[in-house]
Amino acid sequence: MLLPALAVLAGLVLLVWSAERFVGGAAATSARLGLSPLLIGMLVIGFGTSAPELVVSALAASQGNPGLALGNAYGSNIANMGLILGLVALISPLAVHSGVVRRELPVLGGVTLLSALLLWGGVIGRLEALLLLGLLAVFIGVSIYLGLRDGSDPLSSDTEESLAVHPMSLRAGLVWTGIGLVLLVVSSRILVWGAVAIAQGFGVSDLVIGLTVVAVGTSLPELASSISALRRREHDLVLGNVVGSNLFNTLGVVGLAGLIAPIEAGREVLLRDWSLMMAMTVMMTVFAMGWRGREGRINRAEGAALLAMFLGYTAYMVSMVIRGGMAG
Repeated sequence: MLLPALAVLAGLVLLVWSAERFVGGAAATSARLGLSPLLIGMLVIGFGTSAPELVVSALAASQGNPGLALGNAYGSNIANMGLILGLVALISPLAVHSGVVRRELPVLGGVTLLSALLLWGGVIGRLEALLLLGLLAVFIGVSIYLGLRDGSDPLSSDTEESLAVHPMSLRAGLVWTGIGLVLLVVSSRILVWGAVAIAQGFGVSDLVIGLTVVAVGTSLPELASSISALRRREHDLVLGNVVGSNLFNTLGVVGLAGLIAPIEAGREVLLRDWSLMMAMTVMMTVFAMGWRGREGRINRAEGAALLAMFLGYTAYMVSMVIRGGMAG
């Protein structure tokens, strides 16, 4: 088990480093090509931080491990809301001003509900995968239209400040985008091999490994970018990263993996993993949208609640891995 464990560790470190370079290069390239800061914040940064999940899940599905792909996507969503948003809000309460983020939150809730209907049959086949990818394409198209129409939003100014911290030429942006993408694929291959070997060694499903080790690992780029944004008090960019990433995971990551190979999902995915993901999505939406006349704000108590849910879920999943190892 030593070699697979080292492969997972090395894969995660390289994955986080390459994802940061990929997102930074893609954002700088987009800015140099004249894309508005609002669209960069919504699409390039929000979706770009999900590049690790996309590559890992696509490789897992192509290698006959679609359970790992599904676990990676849903587990990353849970980690984004519980670990990242919960931890960041616990450090510093997040004020939500962006109308774009508030508009995306109900969309995320609707997409999460749709995923339950797809899971109900026990298989996410190619037809369902095409539906998810089609919805993603529609969402991106509508986002571009609204972003061009409504250029002024707190998310736009947050993104401008973020880009100003690490300015890049067009050439440097293209180079780092290419390097980041190549290393994403290499590190994902290493990570998937190690994760599957560990799952087999402990006698648990690749879904469980995807929901725990791989999910947290592929969420680390979001954590790094969120803490960096928090230091600059770019609160809307923090929430925008999480919402954008979760949308892309639910539609794009699961959709692409399901298109490559049908994903079998047992009833436990719906009862255990989806239920928690939906509950956290509702909580995040209520906190961020505001209730009882208060402004949208995720305070420390609410952040602590999200973090506690994530820690409890992770502890339960880890206990399943340990029980599987002892049984083996």
